[in-house]
Amino acid sequence: MSDITLLDGAIGQELVNRAGDRATPLWSTRVMMDHPDLVGAVHSDYFAAGATIATTNTYALHRSRLARAGLENELVALIDTALTQAETARETHGGRIAASLGPLYASYRPDLKPDPDEAAPKFAELVQIMDPRVDLFLIETVSSLREAEGALRGTAGCSKPVWLALTMQDDDGTRLRSGEALADIAALVDLFQPAAVLLNCSRPEAISQGLDHLKPLGRPFGAYANGFTHITDAFLKDAPTVDALDQRTDLAPSYYADFTMDWIERGATIVGGCCEVGPDHIAEMARRLRAAWHRIV
Repeated sequence: MSDITLLDGAIGQELVNRAGDRATPLWSTRVMMDHPDLVGAVHSDYFAAGATIATTNTYALHRSRLARAGLENELVALIDTALTQAETARETHGGRIAASLGPLYASYRPDLKPDPDEAAPKFAELVQIMDPRVDLFLIETVSSLREAEGALRGTAGCSKPVWLALTMQDDDGTRLRSGEALADIAALVDLFQPAAVLLNCSRPEAISQGLDHLKPLGRPFGAYANGFTHITDAFLKDAPTVDALDQRTDLAPSYYADFTMDWIERGATIVGGCCEVGPDHIAEMARRLRAAWHRIV
């Protein structure tokens, strides 16, 4: 029996799917602007399913992303909306709030090579805004060592724990999407000392390949996979929309839970879901964890 932190599943993609609106480059930010209470409903559904963490809908809230739509000055107001919705759900269900920090410019794009000197203050601004209202920071979908360094520098010294989540190649879970070896993250982990290291927004099969490379880092580790067939070339263009990605049809809640239970057998203590993994998946994971006499914390 182990203490297992059960994360929620998809936030941004779940919002897009529930809203049913036309996909835009603003992704779930547009949904939150048009349907703010839908964000709280998603958080509540995950808590009710058994998750103990609400991940804020702030993944895409960077000035660099908002500027494309002329919304750069709306950053603080949008963050407030996202945090308020998470807080409202927590008041009813309990649990913790993880502030999501997504890639500065785009997901799965190590070719953009954000300079850590420029990235760090951008992340630090977000930390300063959110720190008083969250329980931890979750750096998500990091596809290169440069991305990791910039985000870790920007969160260094904050008052809350920082978790680092890395995304892997679709067909080789031992390598970041940049092609760099996953094991090479060790130097940055030693330098910045994140409280946990995770793998995220990758195929569960790739995560199973890479997970053992987190054990030597000497800190809590885990994973939360996506439900995409693969990351398409069309999505790797500037300002893509999510309709360029296809959802898997074989990743039923029971099948996904098989993956996560295997990860736990291999030492993971933090599990959940990413894009296209919904409340039904989290509910099945919670059921399986309890049946195996694990304690969800």
